[in-house]
Amino acid sequence: MEQIDINSDMGESFGTYKMGDDEALLKVVSSANVACGFHAGDPMVMDRTVRNALAEGVSVGAHPGFMDIQGFGRRQIQIDNFVELEKMVVYQIGALMAIARACGHKVTHVKFHGALAHMGFADKEIAQTLVRAVKSIDPEMLFLALPHTQTEAAAERAGLRVAREIFADRVYTDNGMLQSRTIEGAVIKDAELAASRVMQMLEEGALVCASGKRIPTRIDSVCVHGDTPGAVAMAMALREKIEAAGIKIVPMY
Repeated sequence: MEQIDINSDMGESFGTYKMGDDEALLKVVSSANVACGFHAGDPMVMDRTVRNALAEGVSVGAHPGFMDIQGFGRRQIQIDNFVELEKMVVYQIGALMAIARACGHKVTHVKFHGALAHMGFADKEIAQTLVRAVKSIDPEMLFLALPHTQTEAAAERAGLRVAREIFADRVYTDNGMLQSRTIEGAVIKDAELAASRVMQMLEEGALVCASGKRIPTRIDSVCVHGDTPGAVAMAMALREKIEAAGIKIVPMY
């Protein structure tokens, strides 16, 4: 492996409520997935995050989710109208694109958030709807996907450019999915453990599951969640190990 991207979900503050240390993270990561106002974020937070990303040379992607600020977009919502779901995604991506343009930056990729993303991992119709929304806006936009999921497959069928990501701070089940946050230990908080685990996956070209099972996969990007405790320290430890291995860190375009 010659190069890799480090991405982080950010812009998830809202009004006077602060989530994560985006300013510090933007000095470490190469790509930022910016909340679009539904699960978190607001116009001022979006604008500030995009401007800071531009100043740090960090690429910007849209991070759409369910309209569920109280639940931070992590509660499943029943979908009974797929046209509505598609337009909900278009609305969020479009909002960030407008903010980015006003800031002199550009939205280069899309990564779905929380419960919406997880539902798309397993449900073919939801996955196709999410992909259709992205393609309708920009068929050249990079689609950030979890490997071995319905969303990855749908994006490939639609002819989108697909980047596969692994998570530094999450544990995997034997089917390659993320272990539920309700399970103790599902979120990794130790920076060195997370960084060492990522390096193992990069070296082996595989997801390393909690059981020890390996699932071969292509890896284009590594995610550190901005709301994970110690996210900045984790991102710094990860970047240090990646660069020490002679791998170049580059943003997603």
